[in-house]
Amino acid sequence: MVIPTQYPIMVIGGAEDKVNECSILTAFFESAGGKLATIGIIPCASQEPSAVGDRYYQIFKRMGAHRVEVLDIRRPHECDELRWLDILDDCTGVFVTGGDQVRLFHFINDSKFIAAIRKRLHLGSLVLAGTSAGAAIMGEKMISGGSSGESPNRSLVDLMDGLGIIPEVLVDQHFHNRNRMARLLSAIATYPEKLGMGIDEDTCAAFRGDGSFEILGKGSITVIDPGELAYTNHPESDETSPLSLHNLTVHILNRGDLYHYQHRTVLPS
Repeated sequence: MVIPTQYPIMVIGGAEDKVNECSILTAFFESAGGKLATIGIIPCASQEPSAVGDRYYQIFKRMGAHRVEVLDIRRPHECDELRWLDILDDCTGVFVTGGDQVRLFHFINDSKFIAAIRKRLHLGSLVLAGTSAGAAIMGEKMISGGSSGESPNRSLVDLMDGLGIIPEVLVDQHFHNRNRMARLLSAIATYPEKLGMGIDEDTCAAFRGDGSFEILGKGSITVIDPGELAYTNHPESDETSPLSLHNLTVHILNRGDLYHYQHRTVLPS
């Protein structure tokens, strides 16, 4: 089923509203086709996939989705099995829950399942949303762990490959809520060709398919653009030395703001 979608990819900072107006989840539901939607929930990032999957199942059924399926994948590459690929083929929207992004990556990376998702995104026949761990995996490079509350330094962040759904960005989530600015700066010092995105809880970067994203939800998105970076001491620094980063561009974006991540410019709202 091909649907006209407002937001093909939705990257959510975690802890999105699930009980009140549910503005972000409603935007996903409507983008996936509303009451005509078939929504697949992928909870394998969580250590409690049944409980997490059932919570989102109830939310989207309550909204009135035509069909909701929990793809309760329990082992790495089990998602190559036809039972899950057949369900995915019927989905108009896929929602990836929170949990552990490293666990999530090892479950679905290099699988037929993620290849099918990429193909459907390219064809414009699927909406993909990820929250928390499901957001972290979106970039070509991924923050897999780390600390907060210190000056930027190499030991503050753990990095690995991501799924490359949006290769240009490097995402951190629960951003201001967990004081992760220094962690994201440390990640950008390692990969200065990437665009840093720190997404607050109950906040979403809703990608519109034209190289831009819109901010939804109650918090902010911090964009760190190192495109004009003049100097960093990252290559010669040791693990715990404070990092220098000169001439970064930083934007704080809120609900309704638009940003073109390919041109790296703020757009008129």
